[in-house]
Amino acid sequence: MLNVLLIDDDEKLGPLLVDFCQPYGIQIVHAVLPSIGLERLKSEQFGALILDVMLPEMDGFEVCRTIRQSNDIPIIMLTARGEVTDRVVGLELGADDYLPKPFEPRELVARVHAIAKRQLATHAAPYLIRSENLVIDKDKREVRVNDSAVTLTTMEYQLLLLLAESPGRNYTRDDILNYLKGTETELFSRSVDILVSRLRTKLKPAAPIKTVYGSGYAFVGHVQ
Repeated sequence: MLNVLLIDDDEKLGPLLVDFCQPYGIQIVHAVLPSIGLERLKSEQFGALILDVMLPEMDGFEVCRTIRQSNDIPIIMLTARGEVTDRVVGLELGADDYLPKPFEPRELVARVHAIAKRQLATHAAPYLIRSENLVIDKDKREVRVNDSAVTLTTMEYQLLLLLAESPGRNYTRDDILNYLKGTETELFSRSVDILVSRLRTKLKPAAPIKTVYGSGYAFVGHVQ
C-alpha cells in the first residue's frame, strides 16, 4: 500500500479519495491545514504528496517551498481551473506534477502510480555515473558535484538520469515530457525548460546539459 499525504482544506475531498484510492493500493492521509500536513510529513513516511494551491494559513506554493528546503518527496499540485501560471510557479518551486481542478479521481490515481513507478525505477540498477566533476549514485539516489551533495526533486533526478544514461543523444521537449509524465495530455513545453533551468542551477559549477537549439537537450561529457 502506497502511503500518500493530501493537504487540502476541502473536508469532503479527503474521505472521497480515501474510499476511491484504497482499491488501487493507495492509502490517503488527509490534512485540512498546512501546519497539520507539515507536522505529519516530519513524523511519518509518505511516498507522495498531493497539495492544493488554495489553502488557509499559507498557500500551496509556500508549502511547496517549505517542503523543498529539506524533503524531495514527489509532489502533485492541484491547480484551480488549470491556470498555466499556477503550473509554472509550482514547477519552479519544485513540484513534480500538477492536476487541474476539478479532476477525475482515476486520473489522480494514474498520476500517483506513475510517480511511484518512476521513483522505484531509480533504484533498479545500482551503479555510478561519472562525468568530470559530476557523480550520480543510482544505488543511493545521490548526486554530487565537486564532492558536495546536490538535493534534487524526483523529476529533476529523473531528467538528469534520462540524459546522463544516453550521453550525446538529443532529447526533444516532447521526448522528455512523455518520459516524465507518462501521458501526452495537459502538458506544455515550457515545463521542460523550467525543469532544465532549475536543474542547471543546482548542478553548478558542473554544466552537463547542452541546449540543442530549436530541438531539445542533450548530456555532454564522457560518462564512465
